[in-house]
This record gives sequence, structure tokens and C-alpha cells, in this order.
Amino acid sequence: MSNFPEYARIVIIGGGVGGASIAYHLALRGETNVVLIDRSELTSGSTFHSAGLVGQLRGSVTLTSMMMYSAELYRKLAKDPETDPGWVECGGIRLACTREREQELKRQVAWATTFGLPLEEISPKQAQDLFPLMSTENVLAATYLSTDGYLDPSLLCTSMAKEARRMGVKILQYTRVTAIHTRNNRVVSVTTDKGEIKTEMVVAACGLYTPEIARLVDVRVPIVPMSHQYLVTSAFRKVNKDDAHLPTLRDPDNLIYYREDGAGLVMGGYERKSAPAFLNDELLDNVPKDFNGKLLDEDWSRLEEIAINSSMRVPAMASAPIRKIINGPEAFTPDNEFCLGPTSVKGFFVAAGFCAHGIAGAGGIGREMAAWMLDGQPTMDLWEMDVRRFGAQYKSTSYTLAKVVENYEMYYDIRYPGDERKAGRPLKMSSAYSWHKNHGAVFGEKSGWERVNYYASNENPKYEYLRPDGWAGKNWSTAIVTEALATREKLALFDESSFSKIEISGSGAAAFLEFLCANKINKGAGTVTYTQMLNKRGGIESDVTITQIDANTFRMISGTALNSHDMAWLKDHLPEDGSVVLKDVTAMLTCFGLWGPVTRDMLATLTEQDLSTAAMPFLSMRETNIGEFSVQLVRVTFVGELGYEIYADTKHGEALWELLWQAGQRFGIVACGYKSIDSLRAEKGYLYWGSDISPDETPQEAGLNFAVAKDKEFLGKKAMLEHARKKKLVTMILENPKALVLGNEPVRVDGKVSGRVTSGSFGVSIQSSIAFAYLPNELAGVGTETEVLVFGKWIPAKIVQGPIYDPKGAKVRT
Repeated sequence: MSNFPEYARIVIIGGGVGGASIAYHLALRGETNVVLIDRSELTSGSTFHSAGLVGQLRGSVTLTSMMMYSAELYRKLAKDPETDPGWVECGGIRLACTREREQELKRQVAWATTFGLPLEEISPKQAQDLFPLMSTENVLAATYLSTDGYLDPSLLCTSMAKEARRMGVKILQYTRVTAIHTRNNRVVSVTTDKGEIKTEMVVAACGLYTPEIARLVDVRVPIVPMSHQYLVTSAFRKVNKDDAHLPTLRDPDNLIYYREDGAGLVMGGYERKSAPAFLNDELLDNVPKDFNGKLLDEDWSRLEEIAINSSMRVPAMASAPIRKIINGPEAFTPDNEFCLGPTSVKGFFVAAGFCAHGIAGAGGIGREMAAWMLDGQPTMDLWEMDVRRFGAQYKSTSYTLAKVVENYEMYYDIRYPGDERKAGRPLKMSSAYSWHKNHGAVFGEKSGWERVNYYASNENPKYEYLRPDGWAGKNWSTAIVTEALATREKLALFDESSFSKIEISGSGAAAFLEFLCANKINKGAGTVTYTQMLNKRGGIESDVTITQIDANTFRMISGTALNSHDMAWLKDHLPEDGSVVLKDVTAMLTCFGLWGPVTRDMLATLTEQDLSTAAMPFLSMRETNIGEFSVQLVRVTFVGELGYEIYADTKHGEALWELLWQAGQRFGIVACGYKSIDSLRAEKGYLYWGSDISPDETPQEAGLNFAVAKDKEFLGKKAMLEHARKKKLVTMILENPKALVLGNEPVRVDGKVSGRVTSGSFGVSIQSSIAFAYLPNELAGVGTETEVLVFGKWIPAKIVQGPIYDPKGAKVRT
């Protein structure tokens, strides 16, 4: 093949909107030594059959920011007839047909104010005025976002591809990738049916084919192709030249969405009976080699429920002539978030799993992927979309399928706080799981682990008056009060076996951790350190405790959901000389938390270890015995009370738990779950990574200066010190103790929105609603009066000095 490139710094596989956007944004950054390859012609994958809706407000800060950038990019492209993607900024309506959905809309309106999105609540009649075809039957409320719209997905793709080519990117159509070669776990070349291209980076942005391409380098991408249908009517309404465009319309309670199509409509939705596509007997994606520019067969039986609902909302749909039914496979992930970023193979990136909202996200995807490849990190915290977030359980095709199907079929469902999905459970269980189950445990699931939320046996109706208002009270239990008070007043036993546990060992382990961690780590066997790992921007990449076992062995502990994240971060920075070895020991070690004022008295009946502060101070570890069991006893807490975490071989876990339980009877021991931990940690000001702290905040902004060593160099230190601190994490008490925040509520000072809530909880022992938020420095003073918008109501609040409970830490050090 003439002009076939022998080398490109970056090879993009896939010529849909994802690949085209990445190529376009790389070229905007000045990187034009790029080749984009497609097995057929551009747009022939999922792009050509996408419905083209562009809605901006989403379920997370980062995704909303990406969608807003996309909409702005599409406006920009539309200004030039040569690049116009058919952008129509018609606005978007969302309806509420239940009181619960009405509450969701109020929450979304509040959230939108923190982004500056002009989302407004409107009446059913106002919605009908904007979309005259709709019936207001059962509609209780609606919202309208004037800057939403729709476009032609194929035009968008070709527009960005054309611009990328104009700036120097080479595009090869009808070229099939047959192999990807690596050396020392690093990408070195791509083989196609037209020749080989040497390269430094490869991006698999090929939609349904991404898992297949990833398998060429032994990388698992948990994506399942799902049949997604919508229909297009023929013209059935009169449209005059000067008529305003109909806004897009979503009715999630009835599982349907609409957009105009000339004088007709596009109507689709998310049916309750889904259909995966192209799965073989092993439940592995097996997309036909020639499935380019093709559709699946129509499946009217699955569309029937949605069609009936559609006729109720838009009566004209009952008689509108159907021009065509589009049944196109879309790549869905187990959690409805994109799969983006680097993988375990150096230089191999993924941008796929767009879950039917890839058109809306394409601009943001391209921008972030370009930054990730050129700068080594995206411009914002993208862990929720990072392909590495999926744990080892997703190597199971049946587990992945169960999660994806559940996700698809509940696409439009409201996610209340504390809602627990059921698919693929139980998968990973603590050694004491049977005990918990037999004693009335109500389980939640996190990263495949069954974890005790609370014990129904601890419920007490006398605490019912404390039930939070609205959504926050839906999955709440009086047992949370019982368990939190027991921790503060007596003795509590928690099963924390799901916590991430990573062993770092080898002759270079100490130096490795000193470089990665902001705090001093190598302090001698038996010491425990609370620390953060920072990125190049000085932002908090991980929040962990590290126990030094011996001179060359350390154990890193973090939250259940952070195992994959922390392991990936460590792997990314491993020295190449083999002096550091990483081992995930999460499933090998049981971890029980024993906390409360009488913990030392109770534990003294089971061990000969001197438990005095002189012999075993706060943040120390001792190897000892509890009864007949060999354990590592770590004096640390996430609840703000005297106590210990007990690590032991998993095979002894159930017997050890029973021993602790029986020995604690005369001390008033109570078995407790994670919901009470949430209350206790909020009172104590302990933070959650991913909400209160993230790669976008520095330790100084989060009030974590005490965990930063001043006398050593570490990754991100220079950026952290040079960072202009403009905001500060504050603690607020809401005037209404039953108004609980769920996260991302706007906070205003003197009538102006100045920040958003990161997290919060009901503080049981102080009987107050607690919220954390970042505010500008000049507004973050203790005593400042604020307001928090909770489901449509501005609740007065006040900034207080944190931590609220035991501010000097006397209880944990006693």
C-alpha cells in the first residue's frame, strides 16, 4: 500500500465519534504524528445508528463537566458550515410522574446551579407549551435546560475527522488490525492487513470491538454489546419554516425519550427485558467480522411496552406511521460509566463503553484522552470512568453480563441512597459472613464484596423520630443509631475484611514509598502512617494508612472500592529493576475493627500483649496472639474512638470473630455495620477519597497538612507547594437535623452560590446533620452563615470548627 506509514507516535483504532474526537483533540494539542485506523469506513460502528441526543446534566461532577464541554464544542463546530455537525440547540425537557421523581428533578435543579447550567423547574403546562404533542397525564413536574440539543452523529464524526486530517492526522479506512506487539510489557507496534506501524501508544476506541482488540494484549475490558432500539416516524405533523424546534423530551418514569426528526419523531427507551448481542457460549463478545454499517433484526416484542408508554405520553404516536426501527448494538459497561484511560500494558489505552451516551460525551472524551496520553493524566479526576476501576471479578464473563444487564434494565431508575443492586451476588464474602447472616445482618455490596450495612437485630423503634427526611430516610434504619451509640459509649465490633490490603515488599520498597507518599513512611517495624499519595499536580491520588511490617515489607490499607485504583497507581510507578514487589492480600487477611471506650479492658482478657499507650501507642502495630490465634494488632481507627484493627489469616476469621463476640458479652459488645461508620466518621471529620478529597484537591485545601512531611521530597511536592490555595474544606452543621445531604448540593453565602457539598451524614451522638464542602478561602471562616439547597429548600447552616467530635483526638490516644 502506497503511503502506508511505518511509524506513528499514536495509533487510534476505531473511526467512530470516540476515535475521531481523540484524533481531533490530539491535533489541537499539536500532536499530529497520529494514525487513525478503521476496519471499514468512518462512522460504520455504533456511531451511525445513534439517536444523537446531547444532554448535559449527569450523575457526577466529572461527567457533567465533560458533557458541558461537548455541547460547547458542538456549538463552535456549528458556526462553520464546513464543520457543522447538524447541531440543533433546542433545549431539553425531563418529566416527573411520581413524587420520588419530582424530588430527583429538584435535586438536579439544585445541582445544576453549581455548574452554571440554566436548568429550571417548569410546570406540566409549560412543558406542554414547549412540546405541544405531549400529554400532561400523570405529569407532576418538569425541568427544562435550554442549552441541550441534538445533532447528526455521522456528521459529528466526519467533521472532527476532517479537521484532524487537515491538521496532519493520517486516516486509514478499510484497514484491519490483526495484532498488537509489546516488548517488556510496552506497546511497540501494530500489525494491520496493510502492513505494520511502529508506535509508542495505541488507543482502542472501537466500540463493540474494543474487548476483542484488548485481548490481543491480554487486557480484559468488561463491555457487553446490548441491543438498543428506537423508532423513527414518517412526517405526521405540520411544521412551518419559522417554527421553533421541539426540545428533546425524556420521561424516565415511562422509560422513553423523544427528539424531533423533521416533521416526525424519534422515540426510544430502555426496556425492562433487555437483549445482549453477539455473545458466544462462553458469554464472550463475538461480533461478526463483517458487522460494519449494519443493524440487528427488529425485535418488536421488546419494544412493545415502550411503544404503549409512548402513545400515552404523545397520543399522536398511536397512529403515526413508522418509517423505520433502528436496532443497533451499543457497548455497555457494568456501571453505566465510560471505560477510559491506560491499562496494565504500557502505552495501551482504551476509550470505549459509551453506554448510549457517547455522542453527548464525545467532545469531553477526546479532550481528556488527549491530555491523558500527552501529559500522563487527565485534566480532572476520572477514576469513576477509568478502565482499571474494575476488579478481578470482572474477568468472569457471567458476572460481567449479570451486572451489565441489570444496569441496562434499570437505566432510568432512581438511585436512592442505600439502594443495593442484586445481580451477581453474593460473590466475595468475609470469613464471618455466615455469622453475620445468622445474626440479622442487612448486607450491602461494594466492589463485589458483601458488607454489613447494619443488623436488623439492632433496630429500636424508640429512635424512629430521628429518621431523616425524604430520600435519605428511605433505606435508613434505627439500627444505625444503636450501633453508633454503642461505639461511642461501650464496645463495637466491625468486619472490615473487604478493605483493600496491598503488600509492598523488596529491597527498594521503603524508598519507593517515600517517593510516592507525602508523609514519612520508613519509621521502623511496628509503625503505622496515615498519608496521601499525590499526582504531578499536587492533587490527592490516594488516601491510605501504611503499616511497616519489617525493614522491607509494608502493608497499604484503603477503602474497599480503591483496591484497583491504588494497585494501578503503584504499578504505574514501579521501578524497572525488580526491587519492589506488589501483592494484593485483601482476600488472604481478615480484618476486624474493635472500637469503643472499654476496648482495652475487653481485649486484655484475650491477649498477653501490653495494651498500654506506653507499650502500644496510637498508630502502632504489634504481632501477638488473641486467644490461640496469631494476629497483627494495629492501633488505628476510622470512628474516632480507642480501638484496634485486628488482622489474621482468613482461615481463622470466623472462629476469631466468635471469640471476640463471646469475650465482649460482659462488656456490652454490639456487632455493627458500615452505615454507623459513616455517621461516626462525619462527626470525627474523617474524609472519603473520591468525594471529600480527590486528585483535584491538595492536602492543604483539604486540611491534611498534618499528614505531609516537611523534610523530604516526594512526588507532587513542588506542585503542591506552588498551588495557589483558593478554597478550603469546611464543616457545616445544618439547622434542620433531619435534612441530610447526599452530595453535590449547592452551598450559598450571602445569597450567592459559592460551592457544593462533597459528603455528609447524620451525626448520631450530636444529633445533627453534618455536611462537608469546599468554599473560597474568604468565605470559609468558622461561624459563617451558609445555606444548603436540599431537595428544593434552602436549609440554613453554619460553618463550625472541625472535627466536631473529640477535636484534640484525646479518645483515640488515651
